[in-house]
Amino acid sequence: MGSVKAGTRPPWVGLGAAVWVQIASGNSYNFPLFSHSLKSVLGFNQHQLTLLGVANDLGENFGLFPGFFCDRLPPWVVLLIGAVACFSGYGVLWLALSRTVQSLPYWLLWVALCVATNSCAWFGTAILVTNMRNFPADRGTVAGILKGYCGLSAAVFTEIYGVMLHHSSSRLLLFLSLGVPVSCFITMYFIRPCVPASSEDSSKRGHFMFIQATSVALGLYVLTTTILNDILPLTSKLSNSAIAVMVLLLLAPLAVPLKMTFFRSSRAVILESQYGHSDGIVCEGSEDKSEPLLTNSSMKMYLGGPDENNDVSEISMLLAEGEGAVKKKRRPKRGEDFNFFEALVKADFWLLFLVYFVGVGTGVTVLNNMAQIGIAQGVHDTTILMSLFSFGNFVGRLGGGVVSEHFVRSKIIPRTFWMTLTQVIMIITYLLFASAIDGMLYVATSLLGICYGVQFSIMIPTVSELFGLKHFGLLYNFISLGNPIGAFLFSALLAGYIYDNEAAKQHGFDVLASTMTCLGPDCFRLTFLILAAVCGFGVIMSLILTIRIKPVYEALYAGGSFRLPQSSTH
Repeated sequence: MGSVKAGTRPPWVGLGAAVWVQIASGNSYNFPLFSHSLKSVLGFNQHQLTLLGVANDLGENFGLFPGFFCDRLPPWVVLLIGAVACFSGYGVLWLALSRTVQSLPYWLLWVALCVATNSCAWFGTAILVTNMRNFPADRGTVAGILKGYCGLSAAVFTEIYGVMLHHSSSRLLLFLSLGVPVSCFITMYFIRPCVPASSEDSSKRGHFMFIQATSVALGLYVLTTTILNDILPLTSKLSNSAIAVMVLLLLAPLAVPLKMTFFRSSRAVILESQYGHSDGIVCEGSEDKSEPLLTNSSMKMYLGGPDENNDVSEISMLLAEGEGAVKKKRRPKRGEDFNFFEALVKADFWLLFLVYFVGVGTGVTVLNNMAQIGIAQGVHDTTILMSLFSFGNFVGRLGGGVVSEHFVRSKIIPRTFWMTLTQVIMIITYLLFASAIDGMLYVATSLLGICYGVQFSIMIPTVSELFGLKHFGLLYNFISLGNPIGAFLFSALLAGYIYDNEAAKQHGFDVLASTMTCLGPDCFRLTFLILAAVCGFGVIMSLILTIRIKPVYEALYAGGSFRLPQSSTH
């Protein structure tokens, strides 16, 4: 990426296309929709089912390879690898559940699910890294939008599962193995590195607000239609119409580049008259390379103006290096670009890992056991529970990005403050689950979805702000491992064992041989109380982290605008 044409439209095209891939990257959220069928058709007990949930989360969050390759391969190659993983993994699961192939071993299904959901890591890394770099001054907003759509993907898939696939788990697996790769093939061309969107563009705020508004409309729409279809099944014609409207809402973000094409701003007209070309071609690979990647004004915005006085020591060091006086390059400071091993020795990196591990590890335990939690408390159709969790997850992801971006600029409040606040709410939520009060299951599920979503939209920009964008993909994916580790500890080892033990008490069978369903609040009560205690630990760690990184945010957002510090020499 040397120099490219001026303009801003293609970054918005890539963001619009990324919405579809981000929806596809939420395919792992479908596990609660077909897990009950795996248990009944293939005869698994709850412990085996929770271990499959660990495979689901491990595949989704094991992004070290995508993080490593995203800096070395173009985004379309990373997306292609994800599409192949999705096709092969869900294809094997479909063969087993549809009984097309009989008696597939349990270990093969575990590996297949892990491979299938690993597509989420490839999809998510490709679009997140690309768009964060295309919009470097709006990291919180972009992360909130993209992760918001990922959270919304569960509601989109639930809508497809209920309205179009008529609650068939085998059809859902077939759709995931074919439909998701096809959507990626269609959109991968448009997701590419482009010149960063200008911070001087006054219309950018309006464009972001439009995309956020359409995502909220999509969330409300799929939640409403899912509930209506559950209460009053839709006719075939209405079902097709519902899916068509959903597709139009998913296409809505592309209205931004269309508007910029047909109703160009005065700035775009000036650029065209100045350079003699349209503002449309700015992406990597343009043949006519007539302008530097960042303009002078952009350089001043991101790296500080020429009048900044904090560069004296840097200049002195460079002069000394030229004379051979400095033999060792200095280590980066927080806010600059860290490589992977430099970040691993920082206390803030591990504090962020622990806080994220607690938030998502406990939340995903409830998500993976949603069907069994609902049945234990007398809710046999968990479609509405999944829709409520999904919509709450979407609100948390989108709202976490918007709220943290506002307060970090206006009040210089570190983003991790919102992780602290939401984990306090999660303690209350787990106590509501444990109480098993009539009607509280739906309230607790919605609250947990919101708090769970906030963890994602806060962690992602925080990693980039503390440790830079240069190796962001690898660092972000390493911290994401907190999700499957939490799922293994809290879901497989804790929730699964307690559930099977209670089921054995109720039915009088040996725990390992039991495939019986556990009924009543005792099935998960102890699990919820332990999760609440774990979140208490997370709150303490989050407070410590917030206090430690406060000076970093004061340096990055002094004056209410984002400014990248001088990068260290690597």
